[in-house]
Amino acid sequence: MNKLSLPKNSAMLSQDFTYGVATASFQIEGGVEKRLPCIWDIFCAAENKIVDNSNGDVACDHIERWQEDIDLIESLGVDAYRFSISWPRVITESGELNAEGCKFYTDILDELQRRNIKAFVTLYHWDLPQHIEEQGGWLNRETAYKFRDYTALIVQAFGDRVYSYATLNEPFCSAYLGYEIGIHAPGKIGKEYGKKAAHHLLLAHGLAMEVLAEHSPKTKNGIVLNFTPCYPESEKDQAASDFADDYFNHWYIRPLFKGKYPEILADLPKENHPDILAGDMDIIAHPLDFLGVNFYTRAIYRADDENIFMQIEPPAPRTDIGWEIYPEACTSLLTQLNNEYKLPPIYITENGAAMADKKIAGQVNDLGRIEYYNQHLDAVNTAIENGVEIKGYFAWSLMDNFEWAEGYLKRFGIVYVDYETQQRTIKSSGIAYKELITSR
Repeated sequence: MNKLSLPKNSAMLSQDFTYGVATASFQIEGGVEKRLPCIWDIFCAAENKIVDNSNGDVACDHIERWQEDIDLIESLGVDAYRFSISWPRVITESGELNAEGCKFYTDILDELQRRNIKAFVTLYHWDLPQHIEEQGGWLNRETAYKFRDYTALIVQAFGDRVYSYATLNEPFCSAYLGYEIGIHAPGKIGKEYGKKAAHHLLLAHGLAMEVLAEHSPKTKNGIVLNFTPCYPESEKDQAASDFADDYFNHWYIRPLFKGKYPEILADLPKENHPDILAGDMDIIAHPLDFLGVNFYTRAIYRADDENIFMQIEPPAPRTDIGWEIYPEACTSLLTQLNNEYKLPPIYITENGAAMADKKIAGQVNDLGRIEYYNQHLDAVNTAIENGVEIKGYFAWSLMDNFEWAEGYLKRFGIVYVDYETQQRTIKSSGIAYKELITSR
């Protein structure tokens, strides 16, 4: 199959449905010499942290090629572009606005506006300034207030150029991967850290939402959470799967809509509890204009006496990064969240697949990725038919880039990047995505 298609009566074929592509600052920008160091610079420089020993110093050189990249985005026919702001590029160490770094983004925003492409701006996609990490990072409550102040400066500088703001991208990854198991920056390891970092991230989100409500009330303001639905290996593993679901998924959404953490908090050792102060949960539960949902795969768990739950090896079929392709989990996730929580409109802010792409005779025929997108677009469409209010879909990602701890080994883009020449080539999936969007 070399095209993307949806049923003729699908709400996803309406002109009101937003289609976009997405990127993140550290993964594409490069230009490290034009900003302060961030935690990923330091993490990449440490031994045996990145599989291919690479870094984000150049990445896709978007800092120099952004005009070419916006031409590329426009050529795909998308309605919107989701990208993130590099905190260490726009704020000085003393906490003031960096005019040069800010201009980089306002130039992009002006160009997107000129081309009638909606700007979905993420304020934090993991690149915490290193000097803030040295003061405790997300383990320090004060970082939440620094994020609030950063948000206020940026929102006022950007003015009316932005369509939507997301405070955080995937706080689970920042807290659990970065501060509990240490496979992402800043590389801290300890169960006593994970939930403390998560609480401060969610507090930062709530404080930023207050700023957005005051200074940018006309934009759609929310947060982006990632979900990996949890399935039991067998009936006897249901309790383990439910515990994992609360630990990894509901820990980040329940405070937003119910003002409390999952009941498993009582089962965690006291030293692993977050430091919750009076009023925190009310701040975190600030009303949202939208919820961003990132979905890639599911996880299967079995009961384990030592660790409560244990994730098992995913079955085939799998993507190049080893994640199971299981689109049914996308439909059930969206439907279950909609049944459990009083949700605002949803955007699928990331969905995509790493494939072992090869450029042959100037073309990248990534038919496996097209099949992945077809299956997941169908899954989203089924969720809409089940009553879930979904307003848009963003393909992850616009182009191949620095894939965090995997370095440049895994390609998620619908555009192929030759990292030696920086040449961009639209893959078959990119062509199919454009044809779907422009066929409406």
